[in-house]
Amino acid sequence: MKSAFRNAYCASSRFSLNPSSVGSVLSTASAITITRPLGSPAPYFAITASARPRSAAFCSAPMASSDPPAPQLEKQFEGFRVQLEESGSLRDRIRTVAMEIESATRLMHSSLLLVHQSRPLPEVLDKAKAQIGEIKDHYSRLAKILSECPGQYYRYHGDWRSETQTVVSLLAFMHWLEIGNLLMHDEAEEKLGLNNSEFGLDIEDYLIGVCFMSNELPRYVVNQVTAGDYDCPRKVLKFLTDLNASFRMLNLRNDFLRKKFDSLKYDLRKVEEVYYDVKIRGLTSSGDSKEDQVSQGQQ
Repeated sequence: MKSAFRNAYCASSRFSLNPSSVGSVLSTASAITITRPLGSPAPYFAITASARPRSAAFCSAPMASSDPPAPQLEKQFEGFRVQLEESGSLRDRIRTVAMEIESATRLMHSSLLLVHQSRPLPEVLDKAKAQIGEIKDHYSRLAKILSECPGQYYRYHGDWRSETQTVVSLLAFMHWLEIGNLLMHDEAEEKLGLNNSEFGLDIEDYLIGVCFMSNELPRYVVNQVTAGDYDCPRKVLKFLTDLNASFRMLNLRNDFLRKKFDSLKYDLRKVEEVYYDVKIRGLTSSGDSKEDQVSQGQQ
């Protein structure tokens, strides 16, 4: 009997480890009942469910505040919502025009690819130039959209940047095929109908487009030599040599433009190999020796 009371005392003492829980201990002690089943030699103690500490009821659910948000906070985020919706709508309109520029650029590119098949050059250029007017109209629409948000040019610039670089590369290639020199920055702006003061051609986009244009020249040289034009490698080599020397004046960072300039150097090396191969075989004219010396001196 004494051991039974000792066990009951130890069980109740577990609830009184915290000195502040005297009330819970009292409630626990009151919940202990002595029962004696039939045939049992000694009573045993049973603790009912009401022995749980009363403080547990207060931890069952967190308290929620029903106070409305502060007027200043609500007004600020309402302004954010309006600005984000307007910016998203403007960006969607810009991307729509950029997709149309890309579509017209693909048609121009497919027309220019015919130059590698020894098609008549005037025919190829006329077919490619037919897309310039349409691309110019698209840039005019793009400038009109950006006029609605003055000073936000570079915020949305990435939405049409790659398309502009491709357009510049194709225009520069066409210009070289027609005239034989590099398309200048202001000339590219004029062809696209851009205004430098409001909506102009970014310098890096122009330079990257020029590097893209140089990627077409090694293939063009090989195809022209195959067609019997042995003077083409010399012309392309001189052009790329001058272009490479001009790029070396720039202090380029380790970014995408620097990588594209490295590709220009590889294009120059490929054209050099074709030209030297043609020259070793004696297929070049004797009047090219002076220009060869000048070209080699610039390298």
